[in-house]
Amino acid sequence: MKKSLLLFALLATGVATAQQTTEDDNWKKEYRAFATKVNDLVHTKLDARFDYSKSYLNGKVWITLKPHFYATDSLTLDAKGMNINKVEMVKTGKNIPLKYSYDSSFLSIKLDKTYQKEERYVVYIDYTAKPNEYQSVGSAAITDAKGLYFINPKEEEKDKPTQIWTQGETEASSVWIPTIDKPNQKTTQEFNLTVPDKYVTLSNGKLTMQKKNTDGTRTDTWVMELPHSPYLFFMGVGDFAVVKDSYKGKEVNYYVEKPYEKVARKIFGYTPEMMKFFSEKVTGIDYPWVKYSQIVGRDYVSGAMENTTATLHQESAQQNARELVDGNSWESTIAHELFHQWFGDLVTAESWSNLTVNESFADYSQLLWLEHKYGADEAGFENFSEMQSYLGNPSSREKDLVRFYYADKEDMFDLVSYQKGGRILHMLRNYVGDDAFFKSLNRYLTNNKFGNGSAHKLRLAFEEVTGKDLNWFFNQWYFGSGHPKLEYSYGYDEKTQLAKLYVKQTQAGDKLFKLPIAVDVYNGSNKKRYLVWAENKADTFSFPSAAKPDLINPDADKVILAEKKDDKTLAEFIHQYNYAGKFLDRREALEYAGKRTSDPAAYALLENALNDPYFRIRMRAITNLGNAKLDETTIRKIETIAKNDDHRVARSVAIDALAKLKDQRFKDFFVSATKDSSYSVAGAALEALALLDGKMAYSIATQLSKEDNKGRLVTAITNVIVKNGDESAYDFVVGNFDKMPLTQAKFQALMSLADFLKKVNDGDKFKRGVDLIVKFRDDIPSTARPQTDPYINNMVLQGLISAKETAGAKDLAEYVKSKIQAKK
Repeated sequence: MKKSLLLFALLATGVATAQQTTEDDNWKKEYRAFATKVNDLVHTKLDARFDYSKSYLNGKVWITLKPHFYATDSLTLDAKGMNINKVEMVKTGKNIPLKYSYDSSFLSIKLDKTYQKEERYVVYIDYTAKPNEYQSVGSAAITDAKGLYFINPKEEEKDKPTQIWTQGETEASSVWIPTIDKPNQKTTQEFNLTVPDKYVTLSNGKLTMQKKNTDGTRTDTWVMELPHSPYLFFMGVGDFAVVKDSYKGKEVNYYVEKPYEKVARKIFGYTPEMMKFFSEKVTGIDYPWVKYSQIVGRDYVSGAMENTTATLHQESAQQNARELVDGNSWESTIAHELFHQWFGDLVTAESWSNLTVNESFADYSQLLWLEHKYGADEAGFENFSEMQSYLGNPSSREKDLVRFYYADKEDMFDLVSYQKGGRILHMLRNYVGDDAFFKSLNRYLTNNKFGNGSAHKLRLAFEEVTGKDLNWFFNQWYFGSGHPKLEYSYGYDEKTQLAKLYVKQTQAGDKLFKLPIAVDVYNGSNKKRYLVWAENKADTFSFPSAAKPDLINPDADKVILAEKKDDKTLAEFIHQYNYAGKFLDRREALEYAGKRTSDPAAYALLENALNDPYFRIRMRAITNLGNAKLDETTIRKIETIAKNDDHRVARSVAIDALAKLKDQRFKDFFVSATKDSSYSVAGAALEALALLDGKMAYSIATQLSKEDNKGRLVTAITNVIVKNGDESAYDFVVGNFDKMPLTQAKFQALMSLADFLKKVNDGDKFKRGVDLIVKFRDDIPSTARPQTDPYINNMVLQGLISAKETAGAKDLAEYVKSKIQAKK
């Protein structure tokens, strides 16, 4: 599961903080054990027909089970919000009705006899699922939990396709199919999906048969011969283009809306290479399932979901050719969900408390893929970015990675299970070494395949391979909370010829971390590495050196999960940039220099970094020169990046820097760049032009508004029109906001929309714009609402009230007030 982009962005920036789902502290006393197994699922056969007019599923399910160990004469199934029509025991020749009770959550069945261990039986249930009538609560990761979603089922929305898709995690499959909806259950399956013949279907496993029916429908049979957990069940139905690919003879398919058929391979085309990499280099286990398909669903309630053999992505995955010029924004998500096919699907967390063995691995797979495909710098950027996401959310510090106490299982889907867990795996890999790390992953997967895993089982696998006792590491990072706050300082004793590294742990409380620290000591380009262990509030480490070192570089591999204060000088940071070489080494040096641009040496470092081989460092150098008075040589270098850099996002950052100069000599370049194939470049150029010639920028923006633009260009067009235009641009500004999915970009667009609505005098149009803001506010998951509602109500909507009251449009001001009061 990849969280929704909006919530990840809000959490990362601190706008939203993780909230327990209740103010009641009783959850702190409730130990969250894995689900007790009275009966085991064996096989699930489903016949499903869909009532589009009511958004119902009419289902018949045959569930094969057996007692887990103890004999039993009863069965309890999860079945949420259904009509139960029949419950029968399947016997040779005929079915036998069974007694049952049902409370709209659990179906409790009295079996026809007492069944012994390994004695299988089959229960048949005829039912109707009514997902839209089921009251569900979502989370930061999954904004809704009704399991089965009918998108535009009556075809009432002109520009939206009709689709059906499911979202099972955490325990929502049981909204549309009776089952034992727990992650420590595994079952094979056969799903028979009867749909209008014009649609294609997707489910787990292999499509084994298609049968056309006389009523204009078709029944597709999907068979899953290997067991997996019920939350990974999937059904998808719609008018998709299916783009076919392959890996070692296995089907690899991409289901996209038809306008994206020609770019589907550009979006998903690395999938076979990822499968090969994860199979051969990372896990040592070839992709274990019969096929791998990916499908894009409209109005999806999360970022993406790793349903076994059938991953579901939100619509942001669909990017047109111009968006892809800036780079595939969905590539790491594709890797994340694919890696779940091993960590999450092949071996599944035994309980939500142990979610780390699913999500931390998927999070870390992003780094592994980027490192393999693009090199160490891109991996370093990924590690840094994910670490900052976690460190930027203070409430995360109080949570263990493995949590046996939580208010709701949905609370586990947070920055600790994802980003922090991924960084912990990075430290573990660094500590044991690559060979041992990947061999340990293989051992863990091999020992637990088609079963369940946990942090304890993971530790045992690593100990078995490495021969090292790792209780200290797992107790500290998996079963403990927080992270160290480190202060590094340095010294040199000329008499003893010893260089000194002083390490302080300054985090609050009494907890101290045991940290293996690699230390590189530099004299010129010569480097010697030492390994030390910091375990105390204050540690001093000494290293022989005939002269004062040019640089002492602790955490030389830049892996420690910590907040850090580093007492290096500018000269030492310059040496670090020139000789240490890792992404974070260079970035830290640029950050230090960026605060001292009046120092010629700092400025020279930043100017030199404009030639760095890694585009993100070039971009950082431009950003950190932002407050400096640029000389002509630097301006020419930035201009060269703006016009010629291989990475369009770097060009856009350079254009932003040139824009600040407000220099007319760049006007012609800005005008031509508004036609660039990159949305980032074109958008930056339009905003830059607006600073020089607002009238021309408005004219170009008006023309561009007639095209189907996306990304930064849409934002730039909107900003220019809002500033320079009038109510005539209503359809463009409001229409584009309406079409945006629930992402951070839409959140950022709120104020621009509000500024535009201040100019709108037509009452109906104004109210429609306000309604769109309110709908966006109310669609944000409840976990983020305590943080986002004050911003939207008190700044965005209140600003509209003030503007309309000033303009004398009291009726419109009252309308906005009613929307805030309705929320209260």
